[in-house]
Amino acid sequence: MEKNEIRSAPAQGRSPAVRGKREQPGGVSLGRRAGRAALRALACLLTLAAALALTVLLSLRMICSDAFPTAQQMFVTTILETGQLKFLASWFLSPEEIQAIVDQNSMEALDAQVDSTLIQIGGSGQGDTAGTEEDIEIVEVAGTTYTGTMMIVQDPSRVSLATIYPWRDQGIPLDELVENSGAIGGINGGLYDSTNNTGGRPLGVVVSHGEIQYNQPQQYPGLVLVGFTEDHLLQIIDIDGMSAAQVEELVAQEKIRDAVTFQEEASDSNNHFVQLIINNETRDMKGQGSGLNPRTAIGQRADGAVLLFVTDGRGKSGHLGASSGDLIQVMQEFGAVNAANLDGGSSSCMYYDGEYLMPSVTFYYANSSWRLPAGFVVT
Repeated sequence: MEKNEIRSAPAQGRSPAVRGKREQPGGVSLGRRAGRAALRALACLLTLAAALALTVLLSLRMICSDAFPTAQQMFVTTILETGQLKFLASWFLSPEEIQAIVDQNSMEALDAQVDSTLIQIGGSGQGDTAGTEEDIEIVEVAGTTYTGTMMIVQDPSRVSLATIYPWRDQGIPLDELVENSGAIGGINGGLYDSTNNTGGRPLGVVVSHGEIQYNQPQQYPGLVLVGFTEDHLLQIIDIDGMSAAQVEELVAQEKIRDAVTFQEEASDSNNHFVQLIINNETRDMKGQGSGLNPRTAIGQRADGAVLLFVTDGRGKSGHLGASSGDLIQVMQEFGAVNAANLDGGSSSCMYYDGEYLMPSVTFYYANSSWRLPAGFVVT
């Protein structure tokens, strides 16, 4: 009994009030523990992020070193084709070093004018299916560093340029461009302002259904006009240095009905190319010719059929992308007499019959496309 009485008795010098004060800090302590746990978790995440960033920087520095010349050249030529990451090359290399790499891995000029007599529209392959869905063929293409989709349109009169004109800040995804124009499929087109994925304003020159909707040919150097005449012949025309008035004259003279522009430039700022095949002559390359990226290309066969080709890249499905040599090879295999490279990277996309056959490689738009001001569509 004495032991029980001792246990039940208050400790010497303590009162019930003191006991109550000891219980209260328990909740505060629990909150503090939770706070410390959250801070530790945040610290771990920040440490992990810093470690990953450091690993990436060290890896890039190693890639850009002279110890790995092939990787160095591929990295520089690839990164200069991007819209937002060009600056990474200058982190590790001087402008002179970058230009030297570009010069060693560039494409020879292909200045020939398109010979329209080499195209005989309807010569073969059109038959009774012209103007129907059977007039379109979809072919999957597998490369070493990419996968692609080729859309073959037998009747070139079905290919036109859909736009959001009059221009505004926000463009629309490719599926809306296609469906708003009453078309069944399409691909992205030429240069445009893609800052923050606004996509509402083109760059260079835009012609849609015979109307010049945008005409600033001196906005960028090295612009090349790519599109179709009223006779449905694909044209690839160098307009570098032309004034707006000269472009108006050219469009009227050549009877251009639908066209966009893309940039031909090989410098320490950009690494873009346009002409791939002109009059069955393929473009010669120095070194690797270009980097690896998602691509969009357009071509025309001798029978007039239009070739629309889009590839993946930038890590999508584990692929880096296609090179200029890849595009030339594929276009040759599909019989292109003339072919040109269009805007690529995150902008590359293909939509057909209610679904994206090639969506943007950007994670946030993995099932769609970036906002665009214009695109080639198939009605």
